Formats: sequence, C-alpha cells, structure tokens
Amino acid sequence: MYTDMFKAFSEQTEKTLAPYVKFNKLVAKNVETLTELQLNAVKTYSEMGLAQVKAASEVTDVTSMTAYSSQQLAALTKLSQQMMDDSTKLQSVAKEFKDDLEKLTADNLKAATPA
Repeated sequence: MYTDMFKAFSEQTEKTLAPYVKFNKLVAKNVETLTELQLNAVKTYSEMGLAQVKAASEVTDVTSMTAYSSQQLAALTKLSQQMMDDSTKLQSVAKEFKDDLEKLTADNLKAATPA
C-alpha cells in the first residue's frame, strides 16, 4: 500500500519537475559554452598583449621604433578581427540558447495544455 503511494508520488514529482530539470541542463550547457568562449578570448587577447609588450621592449633606436610603429596597424587589425569573430560566436551562442529555450517552452505548453 505504502509502496504504491510512494511510487505514485515519486512518478508525479518526477513528471512535475521534468521541465525544471530540462531548463537547468540547458542553462548549464549555455554557461559551459560561454565560459569556454571567454577563456579562449582571454587567452587570445593575453597572447596578443604579451606579443605587443615584447615588441615594444625590443625598441632600441629610431629604426626599430619605425618598424614597431608599422606593426601596430597590423596588430590593431588582428585585434579588431578577433573581436568581430568573438562577437559572432557570442551571438551564435545566444541565438542557440534562445531557440532551445523557445522549444522547451513550446514543448511544456503542449504538455500542459489538454488536447
């Protein structure tokens, strides 16, 4: 008697909490993706910054200063391109999360609405 009651309660609780579990998994996946994206960005920007510091530390005369100055435009172009790429990746992640969330919401509405 009690076994059946606990089994029914357990099944009902599992069914009730299923949308929350799906939502939490979706959020966790999104946080993981964003964290990976941010770590990669930090690594890339750090490497670019260190390369510029090293290049600046090698300036010893007017000739090396001229060479360093001409490299700055290339470095700035590379930085701008990297920022655009990161922005595109972030937009893609946000769109995927939005689409998944809309699908989850639609599925939950279908399940909750009687036929």
